[in-house]
Amino acid sequence: MRVKFKKTYKFAIKTSLYITLFITLLMGVFLYSFYTVNWLLIVGFSLVCYVFSFIVVQFRVERFIYKRVKKIYDDLTLLESTNLTRGPINTDMGTLTQEIDKFARDKKLEIETLKVRDQYRKEFFGNVSHELKTPLFTVQGYILTLLDGAMNDEKIRKKYLERASKGVERLVYIVNDLDMITKLEIGDLRLKIETFDIVEMVKNVFDMFEMRANKKKITLTFDTDYPKPILVNADKERIQQVLINLIVNSIKYGREKGTTEISIENLIKNKVIVRITDNGIGIGKAHLPRLFERFYRVDKSGSRTEGGSGLGLSIVKHIIEAHDEKIYVESEYGVGSEFSFTLEKAK
Repeated sequence: MRVKFKKTYKFAIKTSLYITLFITLLMGVFLYSFYTVNWLLIVGFSLVCYVFSFIVVQFRVERFIYKRVKKIYDDLTLLESTNLTRGPINTDMGTLTQEIDKFARDKKLEIETLKVRDQYRKEFFGNVSHELKTPLFTVQGYILTLLDGAMNDEKIRKKYLERASKGVERLVYIVNDLDMITKLEIGDLRLKIETFDIVEMVKNVFDMFEMRANKKKITLTFDTDYPKPILVNADKERIQQVLINLIVNSIKYGREKGTTEISIENLIKNKVIVRITDNGIGIGKAHLPRLFERFYRVDKSGSRTEGGSGLGLSIVKHIIEAHDEKIYVESEYGVGSEFSFTLEKAK
């Protein structure tokens, strides 16, 4: 495809003017010294000199210099710079310099982005490997012990099989979470939007985890009484999963004799915001920007002992964003945390 040039005449106009002024001045001095000065002749000569100089400078210099400018554009085009091939090429050197500078900045940003993605990819595969390896080795260890003769002891056999079963359950949990988050990220998970009472759903989730909370003497409560239903439009099953993940996290990292409190407030005319607040150990500010990343753990040493796949908060974020809603987190280490998300209110 032939490249079209957007010509500029600024250089030729100025250069021709300088040449014409110099030659006219030289001619005027010459005529003044040896002949009678003829102003009409000088003006005519100046015009002819200017036109001739302009033609020579514009077309000869353009041929010499601007073809090299075209080669620079062609070289940049080979580097797949879409910004430089959308319109006609500007042969002004200042504009070219600006575009090359912009090209260099864009490429630098692209390289830095690729480096970040590559690092994220390495971390992701490392985390997947670690998360799967731990329960796999656990199951393998118990089975090998049984095969080595421990299965002849009925008590040990039952105990080890139960432990191996828990390891398999964790593997299934991790694989299911990975499958869900993959579907959420590629947009392959269809939401079934329906109208339901969010207050009733929170009560059901409280009932599900009442015994777990009682073990740490954590109180699950609302901030106030909600005598009337609060109806929202969303995927009921997915929002229940969001509440489960957030409440389980609150219990998991909550303090003994602590509190997990739910509040449901009107945000704007057609929105409500659900807040899950606790007075647990809290999260340091340095961790907040990465909190919703897959497999990211605040407490890398102890959190795995609590179970889970490390994907809970990432799934929560993707489910909320799939509803075109927002999720927020506020936390202070040693004080507690608050997770909140918006939902569309039913009319």
